[in-house]
Formats: sequence, C-alpha cells, structure tokens
Amino acid sequence: MPGDIVAAKDPGAIWVNNLWFQWPSGLSVLQGCSLTVQPGEFCMLLGNNGSGKSTLLKILGGLLQPQEGKWAVEKPVGFVFQNPDHQLVMPTVGADVAFGLVDEHLPLAEIRNRVDDALAAINLLEMKRRPIYALSGGQKQRVAIAGAIARHCHVLLLDEPTALLDPDSQIDLVKRVRDLVKERGLTALWVTHRLVELDYCDRAFLLEAGRVLDEGNPTRLKHHLQNKSSSV
Repeated sequence: MPGDIVAAKDPGAIWVNNLWFQWPSGLSVLQGCSLTVQPGEFCMLLGNNGSGKSTLLKILGGLLQPQEGKWAVEKPVGFVFQNPDHQLVMPTVGADVAFGLVDEHLPLAEIRNRVDDALAAINLLEMKRRPIYALSGGQKQRVAIAGAIARHCHVLLLDEPTALLDPDSQIDLVKRVRDLVKERGLTALWVTHRLVELDYCDRAFLLEAGRVLDEGNPTRLKHHLQNKSSSV
C-alpha cells in the first residue's frame, strides 16, 4: 500500500518508487516516477511544463493521492507554494509564523522563542510586526519558509518559489534555503525551471513525461540542458 511515513528500511528523507498519477480526465502525469533524496541534501527537480514536477511535490506534501506506487517523506514536512499569498493567512509576519504552531498547544513562551528563532534564521526578525501586505514577494516567501522552520520541519518542499520574484530576489532566496539546509540539517526538494538555480544545489533530477530521465551532478545536467537548448 502507498505510504508517506519513513520507516527504518527506507533509504532517504524523501523516497519515491514507481509513482503513477493521472487526472480524472484520463490525462497521465506521472508514469513510473522514482527518486531518492538523502537526509541533509538540497536537491532540485526540473523539467518542462507538464513534466509532472508540481504534481510529484503535491503528492509528497499530501495534497494529491497517486493511483499506484509507494513513497515516504520524513515528517514533519513544510510546503512552500509558488505564490506565497496562497499560504500566508495572518495580518502580520510574527502572527503568521505563530499560526502554524496552534495545533502543537505549546506554552506562549515557547511559541515566541520558535517564532523569533525562525525569523532570525531568514533574517526577518526586525519585521516581526510588519503587515504581510507591506512585504515584497521575496520577503513573503521567506515568511512561508520561517513557518516551516518554526514547526521544526525536517523536510522542505518548494514548488517554484522564485517564479514570481525579480532576479536578485530569486538568487537571494535560493542561497538562503541552501544555507538553512546546511546549517540546520534539513532536507529540501526545490522545483524549478531556471538553470541558474542549479548552481546552488547538491543534486538535481530531470523529469520528462512523468519519470526521472536523468539525475546527478547539477553542473553536468545544466551543461547538458544548455547544449540541448542551443542545438535546437
């Protein structure tokens, strides 16, 4: 049976084996997709539109259910959407980060400590009382990531988090996530179509027609895709 909780025998923080997914219309998206991300890795998942990148991430995040296959993700998991406005629900930065802790029934002092620690980690502590509407797109994405840090998530799933950002903010965000992964021992899977972002990850996966076509060294994949593009 499909599952989403890592057992001792599972080989990675994220483990996917032969996933198949199709929409009710019959359109197939994932067709035997398999990959593994080891604990402490920052990996990127790239591919053309329709290759299944976002669908795979939503399965890992518990937002979709595949028809076949097995998968496992080390919990707790933090999911960062392409558009941060889809997940920031409170009026201020600090309140939004604290909102994700409601279900844990923590003492108020612990909530404050977690919020401050998470905001300091993404360099937004001075904006704790800032209204969400007053933030830039990059700052909003960092608040969404802070929410995952405050919940002590082991795995971050990021679905094209730089898609709506300007070039400088794009690079700043990917560097910040890379540093968080290394400093805090997190695991991250980042969906992208920007080849420049491959300069900051440990490994990369190339998804095509719903399955992993290639994986490994991000520099090699970047050069392969650049050469392929230039020859078309």
